[in-house]
Amino acid sequence: MATAPSRRLVLPMIVFGLGAVLVAGAAILTFIDQGPGAPAPSAIGGPFQMTDSNGKIVTEVDFRGQPTLVFFGYTHCPDVCPTTLFELSEILRKLKPGEKARGVFVSVDPERDTAPILKDYLSSFDDRIVGLTGDRAATDKILKEYRVYSKKVPGTGDDYTMDHSAIVYLMDKQMRFVNALNLADPIKAVTEIERWM
Repeated sequence: MATAPSRRLVLPMIVFGLGAVLVAGAAILTFIDQGPGAPAPSAIGGPFQMTDSNGKIVTEVDFRGQPTLVFFGYTHCPDVCPTTLFELSEILRKLKPGEKARGVFVSVDPERDTAPILKDYLSSFDDRIVGLTGDRAATDKILKEYRVYSKKVPGTGDDYTMDHSAIVYLMDKQMRFVNALNLADPIKAVTEIERWM
C-alpha cells in the first residue's frame, strides 16, 4: 500500500513525464529532416502577398519550383541596387542551359515603386528578375518575414532615400532560406545555386 508521501509524488512525476514527452516532440518537429538536401530550419522567409512588375498578385507559392534569389531595394537607389541587380543578372547568365533560377527584387519604397515603374526599371537587367511591390502593410509584412531593415532618410524638399539591408537571399525550390549569397565570387555563387536545382 502506497504511503502518503509517495502518493504526493505521483502527480508531479506524471506532469514531469508529460513535459519531457512534449519537449522531445518539439525537438523532433524542429530538427526533423525536411527531405533530402533540405536546408536547416530558418526564421528568414515566409508567406507574403505582393504585386509583381506585370501587375499580377503573387504569393510565395508562385515562386516555388526553382531556386530564387531575393533582394530588397528601390528604383531610386543611386548605387547599391543597380550594382547588385547587374551582378545578379551576370550570375543568372552564367547558369548552364536548362538550369532554372530566378531573381526577385522587392521594393522597400512602395510609395514610388509602382508595378509599371518596377517593370521599366528591371528592363535593364536579366528578364528572369521580377519586381515585387505592394501597399505599405504588405511591404512591412514581407520586410518582417525576411528580417530586412529599411528606413526613409529625408533629403532636400520632398526628396528622400531609403536606407536598407543589402543581402541577397538564396531560397531553395520550396522558398526556404538557404543562405546569403556572396556575389563577390560569381563562380562560387553559381555553384551554390546549382546545389539547390
